[in-house]
Amino acid sequence: MKAWRLVVVLSLLLLSGCLVTFNDPIPANEAAPIPLLGEWSRKDEWGEQFYLDITRAGSNLYEARTYEGSPDNLDSLQRYGFTVAHHGRRWYLSAGLPQRLGGNFAIAGFELTADNELVVYTLDVERVLQELEAGRLQGTPVDTPQGEGVLISSPLDVVFAYLDDQANSDVFIEVARYQRVGP
Repeated sequence: MKAWRLVVVLSLLLLSGCLVTFNDPIPANEAAPIPLLGEWSRKDEWGEQFYLDITRAGSNLYEARTYEGSPDNLDSLQRYGFTVAHHGRRWYLSAGLPQRLGGNFAIAGFELTADNELVVYTLDVERVLQELEAGRLQGTPVDTPQGEGVLISSPLDVVFAYLDDQANSDVFIEVARYQRVGP
């Protein structure tokens, strides 16, 4: 389960074992906001300390490194590459998932608050399933070893139009809240 909680770090995005995934990543067309880069930390609901270090990994490509307990705990080091996009009033990130999780892409929302926090949101699987049934999004339910998930096949422009609509803001669920480490 700890590996899954690390996946939550950036959209790698687990919520009760369920994931909303996509066939395609967000294209690397946009730079992340500069305040996203740097070191972050948080305590999870079990009191475990997690650290997150976000760096540039190329042109509009980024890497998140996570550590459990302390940044010196190299045994717990996990690395995730991701891209970002800004649509409407929201920022999104996209990260590839390992084959054991289907090998597709997860998309998460994030915000940088005035209180120097990084808040990460995932998509509510139950709500997305309702949207599939209503025909607002295209995709298929999938079973994973961690629980029910959804593979969205709608083009990204359709997905972003749906996500950017304020009427759909309840599709997002907060999964992590980080504080900036240091100045």
